[in-house]
Amino acid sequence: MTAVQTYEEKLQTLSEGSVRLSFNAFKDIPWDDPAYAVVPDDERWILPSVDPLGGHEWYRSLPRERQIEIGMARMANITKVGWQFENVLIKGVLEYLMDVPNGSPEFRYLMHEVTEETHHIQMFQEFVNRTGTDIPGAAGWFRVVQSVLPVFGRLLPEIFFTGVLAGEEPIDHLQKAILRSGDDLHPLMVRIMQIHVAEEARHISFAHEFLARKAPTLSLPRKALLSVAYPIVMRVLCDVIATPSRGFIKHYDIPKEVIKDLYWDAPESEKLLRDLFADVRVLAEEAGLMNRVSKVLWKRLRIDGRPARYRSEPAPKAA
Repeated sequence: MTAVQTYEEKLQTLSEGSVRLSFNAFKDIPWDDPAYAVVPDDERWILPSVDPLGGHEWYRSLPRERQIEIGMARMANITKVGWQFENVLIKGVLEYLMDVPNGSPEFRYLMHEVTEETHHIQMFQEFVNRTGTDIPGAAGWFRVVQSVLPVFGRLLPEIFFTGVLAGEEPIDHLQKAILRSGDDLHPLMVRIMQIHVAEEARHISFAHEFLARKAPTLSLPRKALLSVAYPIVMRVLCDVIATPSRGFIKHYDIPKEVIKDLYWDAPESEKLLRDLFADVRVLAEEAGLMNRVSKVLWKRLRIDGRPARYRSEPAPKAA
């Protein structure tokens, strides 16, 4: 069996999976069920300890009412950032598909992905609306440059899909950790995360397969560029996804030293930063993107470390 056939079969499997298991933002979430209502003074909005902010002593020392307020806003802001990122993803994928030949299995799968991402955007914004929080989402600079980023889907698709992974891997890692925590979470947030994790597994798989196939075929200059861009894009977009914006920090009076600890100076947060990229380090190794220069970047950016032994391996606990 050729490598191309293997790739096409994987895309066919992903496409069939999108047909068998898919979700509608308004059919598959019981928004109007009283059990899912967003009401004041609900302790289930207190952030779990696996969330970087939720586990910090500063947050845990706040009055219960303040923990609830910040916890709900934090979850709303993460979902807002999620749909802003997926907006860029959709536009970039459509740019990429302009040059895909007739009969390509990539077209069918990626259109399934675009459809799923539109439902994610709908459920994310509906969640934000239900919380009543007027949060900004991503950092201001990202909202300014986001209209330029989709052109990479057509001009340098290997860098664009690196960006896709850079946005999807951190939020997937954090959501799985929250779901595995066993904490008493609000059922609306749980349902949204369950849907997102289920469908993002396919999206992440495609980006992995695309880069694993594409990188070895690149010219030497483009492969060298990708090897350098790969860790930089991962690190920059991780901050966009995981780090609260300046506006959020200011509005909720989060001390600067707390933010510095959490993102990413404290030993626990530094470990989390490395853990977020265990899967993509495997991909970098397999795709031949680890060289002397790129290894220095991985280390300088503090996202080097042991590759995952298998996809979505839970991070080992600190010794």
